[in-house]
Amino acid sequence: MIVIVAEKPSVGRDIARVLGCKGHGEGCITGEKYTVTWAVGHLVTLCEPDEIDEKYKKWRMDDLPMLPEKLPLKVISKTKKQFTVVKKLINDAATERVICATDAGREGELIFHYIYDQAKCKKPVDRLWISSMTDEAIREGFDTLKPDSEYEGLHKSAVCRSEADWLVGMNASRAFTLRYNALLSIGRVQTPTLNILVKRRREIENFKPVEYFILTADFGDYTGQWIDEKAEEKTANRIPTKEKADELAAKVKGKQATVRSAASEEKKELPPQLYDLTSLQRDANRTLGFTADKTLKLAQALYEKWKLLTYPRTDSRYLPMDMVPKLYQTLKVLPEPYRSLEAGMERKEDGKLYISKRIFDNSKVSDHHALLPTPKTADLDKLPTDERNLYDMVVRRMLAAFYPAHVYDALKVITDCEGEAFRSTGRTVKQIGWKALYQQEQPAKKTRGKKKDAEEEDTAALPPLSAGDTRTVKKTDVQQSATKPPAPHTDASLLAAMEHAGREIEDEALRESMKGAGLGTPATRAAIIERLLQVGYAQRRGRAINATDKGVQLIDVVPDEIASPEMTGKWELALDEIAHDQRDTQRFMQGIRRMSAFLVDYAKTDAPKVDFPEEMRRGKGGKRTSTVKPMAGVACPLCGKPVQENAKAFGCSDWKNGCHFTLWKDGLTRGGGPALNARIVQLLLQGGPVNGSTGTLQIKDGFVTFEPKDGGAPARMSITYEKK
Repeated sequence: MIVIVAEKPSVGRDIARVLGCKGHGEGCITGEKYTVTWAVGHLVTLCEPDEIDEKYKKWRMDDLPMLPEKLPLKVISKTKKQFTVVKKLINDAATERVICATDAGREGELIFHYIYDQAKCKKPVDRLWISSMTDEAIREGFDTLKPDSEYEGLHKSAVCRSEADWLVGMNASRAFTLRYNALLSIGRVQTPTLNILVKRRREIENFKPVEYFILTADFGDYTGQWIDEKAEEKTANRIPTKEKADELAAKVKGKQATVRSAASEEKKELPPQLYDLTSLQRDANRTLGFTADKTLKLAQALYEKWKLLTYPRTDSRYLPMDMVPKLYQTLKVLPEPYRSLEAGMERKEDGKLYISKRIFDNSKVSDHHALLPTPKTADLDKLPTDERNLYDMVVRRMLAAFYPAHVYDALKVITDCEGEAFRSTGRTVKQIGWKALYQQEQPAKKTRGKKKDAEEEDTAALPPLSAGDTRTVKKTDVQQSATKPPAPHTDASLLAAMEHAGREIEDEALRESMKGAGLGTPATRAAIIERLLQVGYAQRRGRAINATDKGVQLIDVVPDEIASPEMTGKWELALDEIAHDQRDTQRFMQGIRRMSAFLVDYAKTDAPKVDFPEEMRRGKGGKRTSTVKPMAGVACPLCGKPVQENAKAFGCSDWKNGCHFTLWKDGLTRGGGPALNARIVQLLLQGGPVNGSTGTLQIKDGFVTFEPKDGGAPARMSITYEKK
């Protein structure tokens, strides 16, 4: 008998069906040759500290760091019954071999080997490695089973990742929680990711807008913006004062202008590359508004349940050459409307596709290839809307990769008038190319009646113009504008920052060596973002993800070694090298142990003195008790008593005696306004208004109002004004 261990019951049932196993047992499906059983995600995990040594039940700084020689495993109590089933089957005397059929990746290796080790199994193991859940792919996988020893590097990498996260997370979280008497969660990847959000928040808060003016001249059949030809191209059209802009407008209005130059340059935009998970998550966030976590779950459903996508947790955007025949199979079974779109794909005279290095490159495919639809005909009417939209993105991206380039003529005209230069830009599309696949996709942006930004230059077609042509400046237009702060991070931009964390490293040699080493992996980044939200270090507002005050304070107190992307990027690079048998695991774990000890020592002796306004503290018996923080020097506008802050609001400290002055922290966020913090409330109660980079806040007639700078709709919140 051969026992197959899948990662989930649904995957186990699919494998059993393909192999003809029909007998139903407890937690398994049996057949003549095979018995298929499954995990339910993780069945085995690392022990908690107090399960290793009872002294760790109490959190004491003197007991840190916790550096046990071996991190023992335990069976997860909630799924103990299924573990018992798997253990019995793989150790049965009738079992000749075991097939590892968990997900083909680092986490799948960990799930299987933790079960195998905890069950003390000694049976030989083969590995099923497949990239889609179609019947054909499963059969092919069983025809090409490999000995598990070929994946020993991946197994070691998975264990190192798990133990590194335990050592760093357990020690640092306990040490800093004890140091500040506040529940603080610190993680090897989580904390540097939070640092990215904190850095962006500070850039926005410290941003000081610079006002400038744009002068546009109307030449009748085209327009042009005034430029300073000695300045940098990006800022050449900015005039520092309105007086200067009005002076230039008066100088040229009604005067004759002459075209000095009219240049046309052909430009090409090559098709986008195929999707890996991170690029799919970023695009789904931008175009569909999906969070990274939602996109991963939908892609996983399309892979497991619907069998319409290849393995989604991939970090490659390339295909191996042996995928060419499968690609043709996929194209043959595409449903409408995609079949008709195949006509636009570039083909040779014999009808075959061009094989490009931008698509097919064996050297850039490791465990899994780029995301593709499978060679299974999709019944689009049966797909739920979200799955349908995500499937559409993957199919269009596959087709687009084989479409011709988008080609256009970029036009640039310089028109002189009274010694001043005006720039006009435009484009003429010569070949729509791959963009034909996306013409209907882009939804119109909601502008709330807003005019076109003064900074934007027209890219519409220009009339035929040649040097020496003359026009008259029929009218002029001066628009006020200002430099803008960086936008808050979204799932899309945060994923990009995590993927390319090494770009922020100043050391050029180290930055070069860390190409491809980011924060986390494609499979874990969504969970890291969700974790930051769950522990209160970040919050969503629409699509924006912002660091909270608690998140900012955490970054202020932890050392750079755990907050910067450099160390985590090095670790991810090392884990990848371990997976490819290029690095020693013992040396890696020694470095992790040194870092864990350093973080504890830092918390004990070097961490700065900070009063952590922790929202919820744990009292006796594990009960959660709300805590408040008085705001020094801020008086209630009703009764004059001090104002205090809790997790959700700012209010009067004399509330028990009937003063119900309250400002809710999130009262403006649903209307597009900012969340209130202590500094904003202090300024508001000192008389306001409060001018920020995105708008103005003030208290008026019993309301806090927010007027955005972009001309959008104002937001307001009623203040609770009640007196005994």
